[in-house]
Amino acid sequence: MAHLWQSWLGGVSQSQPWFVNVVDVGLVVLVTYLLLIIIGERQTLWMVRGFVVLMLALVLSRRLGLVLLSFLLGYLVLGAAVAMSISLQSEFRRFLEQLGRGQLLQLFSASKTLVPQADVIGEIVDSVKELSQNRTGALLMVETGEPLDERDFSVPGVRINAEVSKELIQTIFQTSTLLHDGALLIRGSRILAASVILPISERSAARRLGTRHRAAMGITERVENCLCIVVSEETGSISLAERGILNRPLTSNRLREILQDRLSESVELEKVAPDLRMLSRKLFARGLNWMSRSLAFLGSSTSREKSRGRKNDS
Repeated sequence: MAHLWQSWLGGVSQSQPWFVNVVDVGLVVLVTYLLLIIIGERQTLWMVRGFVVLMLALVLSRRLGLVLLSFLLGYLVLGAAVAMSISLQSEFRRFLEQLGRGQLLQLFSASKTLVPQADVIGEIVDSVKELSQNRTGALLMVETGEPLDERDFSVPGVRINAEVSKELIQTIFQTSTLLHDGALLIRGSRILAASVILPISERSAARRLGTRHRAAMGITERVENCLCIVVSEETGSISLAERGILNRPLTSNRLREILQDRLSESVELEKVAPDLRMLSRKLFARGLNWMSRSLAFLGSSTSREKSRGRKNDS
């Protein structure tokens, strides 16, 4: 492993042809561009920036011949790479899925973040409040980022594609209807599907809970860009599942605060992403410009050396 780090970060090899080094730099610029496109969260960018600082410090220590410091930084960079792969597993999963499908152009496209408006949050909270008072069981799944993949569900459910309203949500979860079993999928200001069957959590602590609570924990354990609101049929208590953790019991006011807080993070992500994409495109364009200049310079220098060698021979 140390030999691999040294061969990659020890500097440009003089024995390699010049075009190999140019291609190497171009590929690094391309991978960096894709990484900036995939990662759009501000907190995550700070982590990426720290990883880049460690990489630069490792290169500098190898240049200066600081053996012990470079040895320490090498393992720190390796550990940071493993930690990033764990914390960004959803982003890497999306990258690998699009790469496996051959959808390379979608990696450069802007990802749309759908955030419910304040009136939509009000409709959701009011419906959950009345369902809780009537002790009507309900399970609502709200997307907070990119659209969920139907393959994450056990059964996709029945398509509805209707505007979010308090009356519609309460009607769907009435026990006399055919769609009251399963979850309600909300994307932006629309109800996409009802009677969605979600995977059940297998945690030991979740076995004491009902099916709705275990389903909410199961889907949030699998994907991070959604919240699940659960209304208990037995007690009428309100719960909210996020990243596999169940927060309960909640009041309707507390639920409103949590939804506004979580969905405001998606608004910040939507504002950061265009600036980030613009910056990454500039870096990509400058990298290509630098590559073209390097090719032109190296080509002219090679031709000059050949002409000088011919003159010396003559």
